[in-house]
Amino acid sequence: MNGQPNTRLSDLFALAGWSKGELARLVNRQAAAMGHPQLATDTSRVRRWIDTGEIPRDPVPRVLAVLFTERLGRVVTTEDLGLVRQGRPGKRQGDGSVEHPDGVPWAPERTAAVLTEFTGMDLMLNRRGLVGAGAALAAGSALSSAMHDWLHADPALAADAPRTHDPLHVDPAAADRYEAAPIGSQEIEELERSVEVFRAWDASRGGGLQRKAVVGQLNEVGGMLAYRHPDHLQRRLWGVAANLAVLAGWMSHDVGLEPTAQKYFVIAAHAAREGGDRPRAGEALSRAARQMVHLGKPDDALDLMKLAKSGGGEEALPRTKAMLYTIEAWAQASMGRGQAMRRTLGLAEDLFVSDKGDVEPPSWMQMFDEADLHGMQALAYRTLAEHDPAAASVAQRHAKLAIELRAKGRDRSQIFDYISLASACFIADDPEQADRYARLALVSINSNSSHRTWDRLREMFRLTAQYSDYPKIQDLREEIKLALPKGVKAGGRTARA
Repeated sequence: MNGQPNTRLSDLFALAGWSKGELARLVNRQAAAMGHPQLATDTSRVRRWIDTGEIPRDPVPRVLAVLFTERLGRVVTTEDLGLVRQGRPGKRQGDGSVEHPDGVPWAPERTAAVLTEFTGMDLMLNRRGLVGAGAALAAGSALSSAMHDWLHADPALAADAPRTHDPLHVDPAAADRYEAAPIGSQEIEELERSVEVFRAWDASRGGGLQRKAVVGQLNEVGGMLAYRHPDHLQRRLWGVAANLAVLAGWMSHDVGLEPTAQKYFVIAAHAAREGGDRPRAGEALSRAARQMVHLGKPDDALDLMKLAKSGGGEEALPRTKAMLYTIEAWAQASMGRGQAMRRTLGLAEDLFVSDKGDVEPPSWMQMFDEADLHGMQALAYRTLAEHDPAAASVAQRHAKLAIELRAKGRDRSQIFDYISLASACFIADDPEQADRYARLALVSINSNSSHRTWDRLREMFRLTAQYSDYPKIQDLREEIKLALPKGVKAGGRTARA
């Protein structure tokens, strides 16, 4: 007990709308269901948790996390509730200021526990059919400020990981959540292959259909990380965790679970750093930046990109740096900064062609090829064309190159290419060509579970309005309405495409 109110718990308690007595009864009932029938909580104890910062003993924090997750319809962890025994328990760092949103960064030894708890709660939401999107995104500046020093510190696993005399040490907090056991290189190879399978599926069909499988696999890996394996295996296992967390975040973003996605990107950055992989940590944060641009927050994206580029370290390959610059350029285009965008894309092109290919790129960079470079350039110029219509012709050129170069199996990216191309044609006052490419996008959009494709399609629908008296475009507008899922309005504007 620190005598100060637990502001995190207090805020969530207010959102939940319970009385203190009601919460006490729910804790006792849920604890019994979780195998702890002896637990007896009353109103006065709930009052102490909230008003004086008292942290209850296990399993109460986990019980509370389950209750708040169910009540609020989004993942709530013990960290979110301020019920972790580290630092100044129960109180936001910086007294709730933006300097340390959501307890980021957490202590290194907490990474596996946070990962396991968060994925467990996410799976629970999936099983019970809850939405899981009711939280707020942390601003890019807040995340960047909180994580800057941490990301730039020495990421050596030997310095970060908790050590005990037992080389197969199990974190007691995780022991009752997962039957931890040591694994070898063969099991890790199988996990690495599973990441490739999930990644290919996501690129083809979008994140909706396999998200739960990825989160479940990540939950299993979190349990494996409760054991202290030999360093070379532990690093690889952290790499698997980082890759799965990025995928879980990207799939969550793809289906509109934005706060959940952001948390996975942060978890991925932590996992990559635990494994000593700075470039992977930077790329994970760049995903959060892409998310911010998509949601119309390019200034937040630029804050995150500064951290992603600097935190990635000098060991990042030229192609990795090129990819980061394309995201930065998209953010600049969203703000109408044409000169800065062109300069940044020039840097991306120079870095891309300077990569001699003599060093094999990591698995997570193999998706960024020449088609992706042109696809991102097309998206940046198409976005800039909203401010400067002259950029539309350049967007068309890059989109056509991206389509020509797209590898088989990259269906979602190809849909984006066609939408970028059609949108650029509309802006360039060429409705005939726009209609042609828009219909090519519609061919496969119904077999894709990506909500982001719907967002971009709505943006394109907005551009069709000025040509609505053209018979072909009238038909196209009706087809777009039919292609969008029920309940999704064609005219809505929720993202900057």
